[in-house]
Amino acid sequence: MMNDRFEEEVQENIRALGNAANLRRLSLNWIEEVSKYNYSYNFTWLGRPIIQFPQDIIAMQEIIWRVRPEVIIETGIARGGSLVFYASVLELLGGNGRVLGIDVDIRAQNRIEIEKHPLSKRVTMIQGSSVEERVVAQAHEFARRKPVLVVLDSNHTHEHVRKELALYSPLVTRGSYLVVFDTIIEDLPGDFFPNRPWGRGNNPSTAVEEFLRESDRFVRDKEIEDKLLITVAPGGYLHCVKE
Repeated sequence: MMNDRFEEEVQENIRALGNAANLRRLSLNWIEEVSKYNYSYNFTWLGRPIIQFPQDIIAMQEIIWRVRPEVIIETGIARGGSLVFYASVLELLGGNGRVLGIDVDIRAQNRIEIEKHPLSKRVTMIQGSSVEERVVAQAHEFARRKPVLVVLDSNHTHEHVRKELALYSPLVTRGSYLVVFDTIIEDLPGDFFPNRPWGRGNNPSTAVEEFLRESDRFVRDKEIEDKLLITVAPGGYLHCVKE
């Protein structure tokens, strides 16, 4: 009974946060300000730079623990912290869960550090564009065991993410998630990324909008966004609700 009441209180808290427009504005302002200092670059997971907001790390942990995927696929490796993070949660779950990381450029030193990590036994890496036919075929082969969770965090242009959504969404199993990071780009000032090919109107958020108009397999998990408030993936936590 006590646990039931606690869960009810949590749900009440989340609903209230979802309706707190002032907190949403403050959270967005905070994200805009700290991003000027490369805030997401300041954290590590078990020794590897993870380059994510702590709030999103917690959300991913909750999803993995609930879904208990056999396979996690992430496009975009950077320094490998996310791969190690996913591997660590799978290690706690037990079983044979595996992580596949895909990146167009896996730098030699990053590969060395990832491969010598104690959790590397759960990690496989593929170098190549995530939308390249060869790479996609390997990912589909890797995802033969179910459930499958997919995370998109590579090139953030609309065109690239839209292709990734088309190519990788079929791998996601019912009840699992397709997570698209950096949808926050759409909410930031238009001149926020002067040296990048993406920006307002051309980013993961616009790709997700188009994708959801054409697919009925996924719905946004608003509860995750409501309880986080601070997230780089607003509207990007997509719950698979159909086979």
